[in-house]
Amino acid sequence: MVSIRASSSFLCFLSCTLLSLLLPSFLHAQQVYVNNTQFQCYVNHSNTLGFLCNGQQTKCNSYLIFRSDSKINSVPDISFLLNADSAEVARINNASVFQTFPIGREVVVPVSCSCSGKYYQYNSSYVLEPDDTYLRIANDTYQALTTCQALIAQNPYSSTNLPIRSKVMVPLMCACPTRNQTRNGVKFLLTYPIAEGEYASKIAAKFGVDEQGILDANEITEDTTIYFFTPLLIPFKSEPPSWSQILNPSPPSSPPLPSPSPSPPSPVGEGHKKWVFVGVGIGLGLGFLLLAVISSLLVVCLRRRRRRRGEGLAPASPTQKRQKLTESSVSYGDMSGKKSSTVISENLLDAVRSLTVYKYEELQRATDGFSEDSLIKGSVYRAVINGDQAAVKSMKGDVPNEIKVLKQINHSNVIRLSGFCIHEGNTFLVYEFAENGSLSDWIHGHRYQDDQSWSKSTCSLSWKQRMQIAFDVADGLSYLHNYTSPAHVHKNLKSSNILLDDKFRAKIANFGLARAVGDQEDGLHLTRHVFGTQGYMAPEYLEHGLITWKLDVFAFGVVLLELLSGREAVDQAHVQYKGEVLLSSAIGPILEGDDAKEKLRSFIDPSLGSDYPLDLALVIARLASECVADDMNSRPSMTDVLMTLSASTGWSSSSASTYESAVLK
Repeated sequence: MVSIRASSSFLCFLSCTLLSLLLPSFLHAQQVYVNNTQFQCYVNHSNTLGFLCNGQQTKCNSYLIFRSDSKINSVPDISFLLNADSAEVARINNASVFQTFPIGREVVVPVSCSCSGKYYQYNSSYVLEPDDTYLRIANDTYQALTTCQALIAQNPYSSTNLPIRSKVMVPLMCACPTRNQTRNGVKFLLTYPIAEGEYASKIAAKFGVDEQGILDANEITEDTTIYFFTPLLIPFKSEPPSWSQILNPSPPSSPPLPSPSPSPPSPVGEGHKKWVFVGVGIGLGLGFLLLAVISSLLVVCLRRRRRRRGEGLAPASPTQKRQKLTESSVSYGDMSGKKSSTVISENLLDAVRSLTVYKYEELQRATDGFSEDSLIKGSVYRAVINGDQAAVKSMKGDVPNEIKVLKQINHSNVIRLSGFCIHEGNTFLVYEFAENGSLSDWIHGHRYQDDQSWSKSTCSLSWKQRMQIAFDVADGLSYLHNYTSPAHVHKNLKSSNILLDDKFRAKIANFGLARAVGDQEDGLHLTRHVFGTQGYMAPEYLEHGLITWKLDVFAFGVVLLELLSGREAVDQAHVQYKGEVLLSSAIGPILEGDDAKEKLRSFIDPSLGSDYPLDLALVIARLASECVADDMNSRPSMTDVLMTLSASTGWSSSSASTYESAVLK
């Protein structure tokens, strides 16, 4: 018995080896259909981890089908979820870049498929929400374009403890044509999630492709049971048609009946054929005989392996097929209680309709391939678009909040957003260009050196420029608090988020944390998630998560102190203070006592020399002190701040007395 098993194993090995040498195109002709194994999350069938890298290419253009639903139903939504190029999704579906599709519409999504180890895949990402499981992500959110097994294999999180708001990688199933498919004219493969009641001939008729090509591409036959919501590869000789071009013939009432199995040829017939082959040519006959023997041995081996795995099932009848489809549908329905979240809201779609949607290639050309020479700071690049300068900011993931807020604002002291691009999970925002960079680069270009001497930069802002900048920022914040509907709080005001144009006029930027708070009477909101920059965050926000428009007033007071002193919000360098001192706390002691003016003189930015009115500087310092008061109810509104600053922008040495009397009265 042992020798028989050993001989059988040897013959299996020999047959596989010889067959791989004689018939390479056969081994590279198809992918294994996933069957219904994608629901067994803790059983790693190889076909649930992805389609094997068995094509002629390791990278190719591929396509996915996504059915729009009640939540994800627009070009931006679908593009972001699947990490696809929104312009390409719009093009191939004959749609606008903001088009919303009817529920159930099959949307063609172009992707770049490539080998990742043993399997083809295209990567997207997903932020975990409460009650998420790998199965729900795979079958509900991504509609079986991935599997729970692939998610488990490629992410570090335990399937029983998925951390909310963490990001997981989503390997989407795709494939490149094999050698045989390429020889037959196939150029593209489309991953298609099977809908309820569909079978191969119906799918082939829908797309106008050859049914046998679908069967071969997935290693199935007409008798194979295919399951609702499992992926099927559809081969195309040209780019897949859009929904408006797809043929929809009336489907047959039921899947075609399986053809009767042919009776096995008799030994006499085989012997007769063999002698005919010998008559034609001994060599040719032996070749066919060897091929037949190898094929038979391979079939025996495969059947034995399937029996070991419990897969040796008899072909199902059409009635059994429909019953299995129904059972599969019920099983899926029980697992899909969670709805997918909207990636980009309808309000955002309305907000961005007037923006220019750029192709990624356009921004690449405009920034010289996002080169270091074009890099301004962080992830912001200088660009030249249609002869005009612009700033392109690259951000990970979706940034609907910043786009939505900026499109509601039309003010000269708020940075203008002109367009955007979504590409491979990144969002690129295109802004007007601020020639003189950020305020922090100008006022913090001077530092105390180790020997406590003053290092003076060649870049310095005059007193008049500083007061104009303060007025501009106050004007922009006042607009944000009083004239947007609803009112908004910036929440992240600081000198590095204030940009200067060619005339040194200020523009508030970076609205990623901005939040609507309603009017100033009831604009009280609480949050458990405190984000911001040390030195600019108000005490009530740090301690209690309280969000009101007074949050911006506090941050503005810190910026005003930076303009006065040239120091940073967290001042660790000044010799008068020990350790880490907040600039907002340093101003109080300076304004106390009869010698406030003298103490203020030593506080003011040395780069100004004596080119400023000390009495006026004292007024501005007191205004800043009121803005950074610990008690938020003691802080003025931005309207009050704007009125106090309104005279400062007209100051000059010849009109100092007039200016001071206007402010000090």
